[in-house]
This record gives sequence, structure tokens and C-alpha cells, in this order.
Amino acid sequence: MLKTTKTLRVAVIADLLEERWPSMDLIAEMVMAHAGGNGTPVDPVLLRPEFRAMRLPRNLQRYVRRFWSYPRWLRSQPAADVYHIVDHSYAHVAAELPAERVVVTCHDTDAFRTILSPGLRESHLPRPLVQRVLDGLGRAALVVCDSEAVRTELVQQSLIPDSRIAVVPIGAHPSCRVTPEPDADRAAAALTGPAGCIGLLHVGSTIPRKRIDLLLECLRRVSARRPEAVLWRVGGPFTPAQLRQVSELGLQDRVRVMPFVSRPVLAALYRRAALVLLPSEREGFGLPVVEGLACGTPVVCSDLAVLREVGGEAAEYCPVGLPDAWADRVLALLDEREHDAQGWTARCDAGLQRAAAFSWERYGAAMSQVYARVAAAGGRQP
Repeated sequence: MLKTTKTLRVAVIADLLEERWPSMDLIAEMVMAHAGGNGTPVDPVLLRPEFRAMRLPRNLQRYVRRFWSYPRWLRSQPAADVYHIVDHSYAHVAAELPAERVVVTCHDTDAFRTILSPGLRESHLPRPLVQRVLDGLGRAALVVCDSEAVRTELVQQSLIPDSRIAVVPIGAHPSCRVTPEPDADRAAAALTGPAGCIGLLHVGSTIPRKRIDLLLECLRRVSARRPEAVLWRVGGPFTPAQLRQVSELGLQDRVRVMPFVSRPVLAALYRRAALVLLPSEREGFGLPVVEGLACGTPVVCSDLAVLREVGGEAAEYCPVGLPDAWADRVLALLDEREHDAQGWTARCDAGLQRAAAFSWERYGAAMSQVYARVAAAGGRQP
């Protein structure tokens, strides 16, 4: 264990708020709250500029701010012992920082698919900008992954050598717990509608790898036997293609797309749901798995190595892309919920125990060791 008597000044480089990436904002918030420990005193300083509005199309404005304004702004900031870029899609700003003192958290490799697997492209960034991000990741003294699965991808793709990678799992927001929160619970009840429905909750974006198409097919099959089943969606509106699928499957009255909700209200939605569903074909960690389990709600997710790494034996797993298998598993769990109280309670308790292994306190202590390691190697420790 590395120890230092010097308080390390850590610059926490966060996403611009306009990006509206709740998971990235959560990580920055938790780093600020929990950095320090394990004999390493840390003074975290949040770096997140605010820029005036530009008369540009929204996407172009995002590119200009992220790739020109933000790096330029960083040059004027006071020096730090360590720089922690909490989102790998901002890794390009490492070009403005002393590389030997930069830590980048890499959550997945999707941002680089334009280069690694052009046929499976998911990022909307032009290839030259993707290359800038990838070059920035390569400059970092240490890359931190949320999961062993992402570490394996980085090494197998020859993006980062294993010796420059550490794995530090993230956790659920502190509001994710089984304890009722009256105000948040009332807000969640107003969003979900009258009691009596069976809420199947999906939290996440609607990008292709989230497999919303499978989610909707599963809902159609489940609702044929359980008419009270309703899908609750948190994470943004459906795409036009997804809206067409909702209409074609006759699910207009069985889908409720929630507006942006606060963390406490999201936790209340987790508690209110019967099940949390995560049918993704790729994930870097699968935060809804931990969040759902922490709120005492069983989770059904895709049978991916990374989701098994997170959910362990507490979650249920289904093959990717097979809606019949998903519907059968969901229906079986709903039957257990209604007819096997002892089994259901044991399942929820196992989920709580599993979720407890992923805490921000552990994250903060582990990251403090990362900072001490990078600072020592970068010559910033006495």
C-alpha cells in the first residue's frame, strides 16, 4: 500500500453538464465526495467549465466545446499533482496535461469502434476526433476500468498494456436503498400511475447496443399473459424506429417513458418496480444491475461476462436477442413474486448482499491508491 503524508491535489476533470450523461456526472460527484483514505490524503478539485451559448447546431456546438474550448480552458487552470479524467470520451484533453500524472477512467470501448470495428460503429464522432480521443487515452499514465471485462478488451485490442491498467468497480448512488423516501416515493408514484400494474423498469439510453427492440418484444410476450405488465423507461425518449415498433406491437398503453428524474426519484422507481430489465448486447459495467439490487429489486440481464461479473449469482441471465427466453424468465419471476414469498424475499436479500460489495467508499479508497501511485511515478511525491 502506497502512503504519503502530503495531501495530493487531484484535478477531477468532468463531462460538460450539457452532455447530460448521468452516469458520468455520478462518478465525478462520487470522486469528489469519497476521494481519500488508505493513508493517502486527497484534496479533489472539480474542473468543469461553463461556456456561453453558440449560434451553432447542437452537435457542432458539442464538438467545438469538447474538442477546442475545453482543452483551451484547461491550459489556464492551476497545476495539480494528479489529473483524473472521469470519462474516457474526454481523454483527448490529456494532450494539454502532463501525461505522467494523468489517470483516465475507461468505461467501455464503444467510443473507439469507429476505428476498431468500422462496420459496428456506434459513436457519431468523425474518425479524426475518435483518433484524438484514443491518442489521449494512450498518453495516460494509468487507465482505470470499472470491470475486468473492459480491461480484457483494452489488452486484447492492444490499446493499453496490462501494466498500465487498474480495475476499480463503481457503485450505486447512495439514494439506492430499500429504505422508503416519502417525497421521492410520491413523485415516483405520480409518474408510474395507479397501483395495480406490474412495473418492468429499464434504465439507460436508447442507443442500438441497449437492444430496446428486444425489450419491446419481451414486453409484448409478457403482456399477452400478464395484461397488467407495463414498461417504465428512464433515460431519454425512444428513437423514431423504436416508436414505430411500439405502435406495430400495439404497446402504446403499456409503455411509459419517464422525464428526466432526480437520483432519489430514480431510486424510488427501482423500489416500485417488480423487476429491472437490462437486455443490452454490450456493457462496460451495467450500473442498473447494482442500482436495482441495492434497491431490493431483482434484475434480469443479458448473459454477458461483464454483467455476470457485476451481478454474480444474485441476478438472472438470459441469452442476448432471444425474446422468448426473456419472456419466459420474466413470467417465471413474476409467478415467484406472487406465489413464493419466501423465495422472493431470499432473492431480494441476495441482491442486497451483492450490491453491498460495490460501494463508493471502497471506490474512493482504491482511487486514492491509484492517485498515490501515479503521483509517485510522476515525481509529485516528496
